Amino acid sequence: MSPKQLEDMYDAVIVGAGAAGLSAALGLLRSPETRQMRGNGIDPKILVISKLQPLRSHTGSAEGGIAASLGNIEADDWHWHYYDTVKGGDWLVDQDAAQLLAEYAPETVINLERGGVAFSRTDDGHIAQRRFGGHTREFGGAPVRRAAYAADRIGHQILHALWQQCVAAGVAFAEEWYVTDLVLTDDGSRAAGVVAFDTHAGKVHAVKARNVLFATGGAGRLFHTTSNSWDLTGDGMALALAAGLQLEDAEFVQFHPTGLAHTGILLSEAARAEGGVLRNADGEAFMERYAPGHADLAARDVVSRSIMAEIDAGRGVADPKDPDGRRDCVWLDMTGIDPDHMRAVLPQVVETIEKYADIDPSKDFVPIKPTAHYTMGGIPITVDGEVYRWNAGDAETDGTDGATGSRGVVDGLFAAGECSCVSVHGANRLGGNSLLDACLFGTRAGRALAARVAAQPVDDPMAVDDPDVQEIDDAIAAAADAASDARENELKDLLTPRADAADDVDDVDGTTAADETDDNPYRLMADLGQVMERAAAVRCDAAGLEAALRTIDERLAPRAEALVAHDKTAAFNQEVTAIWEVRHLIGLARVVLAASDARHESRGSLKRNDFPERDDERFLAHSMTDASGRVAWQPVHIVDIPPKKREY
Repeated sequence: MSPKQLEDMYDAVIVGAGAAGLSAALGLLRSPETRQMRGNGIDPKILVISKLQPLRSHTGSAEGGIAASLGNIEADDWHWHYYDTVKGGDWLVDQDAAQLLAEYAPETVINLERGGVAFSRTDDGHIAQRRFGGHTREFGGAPVRRAAYAADRIGHQILHALWQQCVAAGVAFAEEWYVTDLVLTDDGSRAAGVVAFDTHAGKVHAVKARNVLFATGGAGRLFHTTSNSWDLTGDGMALALAAGLQLEDAEFVQFHPTGLAHTGILLSEAARAEGGVLRNADGEAFMERYAPGHADLAARDVVSRSIMAEIDAGRGVADPKDPDGRRDCVWLDMTGIDPDHMRAVLPQVVETIEKYADIDPSKDFVPIKPTAHYTMGGIPITVDGEVYRWNAGDAETDGTDGATGSRGVVDGLFAAGECSCVSVHGANRLGGNSLLDACLFGTRAGRALAARVAAQPVDDPMAVDDPDVQEIDDAIAAAADAASDARENELKDLLTPRADAADDVDDVDGTTAADETDDNPYRLMADLGQVMERAAAVRCDAAGLEAALRTIDERLAPRAEALVAHDKTAAFNQEVTAIWEVRHLIGLARVVLAASDARHESRGSLKRNDFPERDDERFLAHSMTDASGRVAWQPVHIVDIPPKKREY
């Protein structure tokens, strides 16, 4: 589905059609401001751009649940959820944002139900809830059932319901359009739209807009082993960096404990919530040693590190498909779950295990290992979704020394979902908080966007001759057209095969010119994934990070710049978009490694073997990293939960 024609100017362009992007569109259209505009005969010009058909967005793969203190199974309180979120994020969470997340979680879930999400039910008809790692009662006490679920297909349910609501509301989509540029005005102070490549027609378009919202998802494809779909290549984050913006807390990448061995495919935390147990090569249920009382349902970073500790201690197991291979897995034992109950509440988990591992989980143990799952960091935003730059001034950039500064909001630029960082996840996200973040803060961003649109709509008849408005629109148009022209020229270069492509690449990795001429983005993406896996998967140190950065700079980045498409046709040429994707990943990898190297402590998902302790005195701060790798530090917002030792 593509727009019949592009408008000369849009009120807002939303990039991404997962839970965050669709929630933002609905938040905008259902706002009081939009109702008032329509009552005055003004219909906002909105376009949602997605590089996929929306129902293929990665939101659909979310399995376990969405967290909310509904109290449908047992007593719960949003203050407990708030505390668990702060503790789960190892006190790197901005507590004002976490309060909003927890307080409005029940409202968010109930609104999803009213919008068509078919939740699983209790016997008396309430939304069913299950345990999830790190969620407790009484501020860190016993585990509590807080995750509302729909068997193990909650993401599928939410994505379809939101999409149907958007279709009913008349949202215009540009599907399978790949956004290549975030455009800001020349002074960088204001959003000016995006440049997008229509993959069906093979054409580059300047999409001019007074407001832009990014909801482009995560960047799991940085790593070889990941639960993320092939499209999660960090595009929004990379485009923000290219536009001169920063990323917040880029070093924090969550590895989900239970990826199906050597596929990375996620086996939901719900499998452990329903009674699954992690066991080592000796058959020991080892998690009780690492997290007494919470065991297999401790926070995800705790469980992932515990698994790696067992493997490092020689208590790992080999994948049964490769019995003589590396013993880099542990077992997930689901045999204690009633088979009929297992198939009723975990149908997708069972199907995945049977299809991809040829194992019956009701009878045999399942091999698992941690898999890259979620990026806690991203484009820095306020609680209303506004993108900002952190201006550190003359402050030192080592730790939190002199970490004072100010936020400079970019007019008309918003973000939501996994590509953004409002910092409700801090250094580690609790299970069930991702869908909640996307839906809740996506809606908030949409409402804030609506207020901006209503203040100055494109079709406002009273502003036709306003010279100030015309000056802004002229600046937007000039910036968007210039960016589009530059991308059009680059596309022509990509579609022009060069016999001397290898001449642009230093022969530092032992490959021949013929090898490099035949290079392609898929091979390069695989090589990058292996580099990142060795350097930054679950644990890291300075030597490994430095080696990875050197490999990227000396070997991978030159290869990326030398890439050209093997076919000169622009339409339906997936290699063209893959080249852009791998270039995005390489730029993003540099920032992730630089931010990881700058943080001399272990916190949440970042385990530094050379700095094993958390250091609140120097690093209770958000890293703010630009494309050059320069890191500044922004203080964490502490409201009423002072930092203390994190134990489960």
